[in-house]
Amino acid sequence: MKAEQQYIDLFNQCEAMICAHSVDALNAPRTKAFAHFEQTGFPSKKVEKYRYTDVSKYFAPDYGLNLKRLDIPVNPYEVFKCDVPNMSTSLYFVVNDSFDTHDNPSAQLPEGVIFCSLKEAAQQHAELVKKYYATLADTSKDSITAFNTMFAQDGVFMYVPKNIIIDKPIQLINILRADVDFMVNRRVLIVLEEGAQAKLLVCDHAMDEVNFLSTQVIEVFVGDNACFDLYELEETHESTIRYSNLYVKQQANSNVLLNGITLRNGTTRNTTEVSLEGRGAEINLCGMTIADKDEHVDYNTFIEHKVSDCTSNELFKYVLDEQAVGAFSGKVLVREGAQRTNSQQTNSNICVTREARMYTQPQLEIYADDVKCSHGATVGQLDEKALFYMQQRGISLKEARLLLMFAFVNEVIDKIRMEALKDRLHLLVEKRFRGELNKCQGCAICGK
Repeated sequence: MKAEQQYIDLFNQCEAMICAHSVDALNAPRTKAFAHFEQTGFPSKKVEKYRYTDVSKYFAPDYGLNLKRLDIPVNPYEVFKCDVPNMSTSLYFVVNDSFDTHDNPSAQLPEGVIFCSLKEAAQQHAELVKKYYATLADTSKDSITAFNTMFAQDGVFMYVPKNIIIDKPIQLINILRADVDFMVNRRVLIVLEEGAQAKLLVCDHAMDEVNFLSTQVIEVFVGDNACFDLYELEETHESTIRYSNLYVKQQANSNVLLNGITLRNGTTRNTTEVSLEGRGAEINLCGMTIADKDEHVDYNTFIEHKVSDCTSNELFKYVLDEQAVGAFSGKVLVREGAQRTNSQQTNSNICVTREARMYTQPQLEIYADDVKCSHGATVGQLDEKALFYMQQRGISLKEARLLLMFAFVNEVIDKIRMEALKDRLHLLVEKRFRGELNKCQGCAICGK
């Protein structure tokens, strides 16, 4: 039986249950999403967009799903301690794919700002959620998005009204918790109105050593003159599989920073699609991967310049050790009439061993003549001359290799616009290279 058939059968059998434990706004697009998934199934490696990650293989096993929305017996505020010096955040949790409803002792949000369960938001702010939900994430174009739309029953809703500035960053912790092999399907809907400003840090952690598969779809709407930072930090384990599709729509003079960092994982496939739809919009898209053993990280990005005078900067760096596999495919499309576009795309990679593999495919497609666009990719090993030079000055080979790798990825970390987070990541990356970052530091869940 093909991998998708078990999910087609499951949806047919459990559609009523899935809908009964969700809300109208999330239920409305399910039937269409199911039709798209039933028609296309999971993409094979013959599909260009997924040529480096075998989707069917990872969905084939039998995973448990919490379709009845049973409570998970954990209070994350009691057991999770994220001790980052000088970083004060409003802290929230999602356990598997359910927004945690325990009292939040750190929440300090300005009046009018909403940060809550997507299911709750769809009940209390129905028209607002209905206006945006599943409008960017097109189920006809991506079967993972269709799959997620079929099964997602809850998630996170973030809304920042016009001209409201959230000074204190928001931190969202995704915790994977199960006693058996388990699948989660979560949604995130983010809306910043005109002139709004906010920063969101999302951290992925796994509490148990079972096999986890998670799908996630994030839709982000950024209004005129709004500013939004989204940082994603993945620190799980080698038995986790993650598919995350991020869709961003920007209006005039908006500024968005997306920075994804993978420090430890099993298999990760991240898709990011950005649409620049208002003049003067700017997107800074960054990613950094440190992988070893048999870890696999695949980024696929697409930036569409629809109008004139927009800017996109893209920087991705990988350090691959042992038998790790990395992939990057990035496309920038400049539409006709999008004059004075400024776009730069860079993908630089280091394969520490001969067994490590990196696949890179930067692309530019331009239909305007007054533009400044560049793209490039490199794959290499550590500079032997630099290593020799450092050893001649009394630095051990191990320490010299560490210093070169740390300097290589530092450029991505330095793009972060939160000083406390930047400082902590410098420490975590150093520990990762030294083989000391097996669990999160200061976390009662991961440090148990």
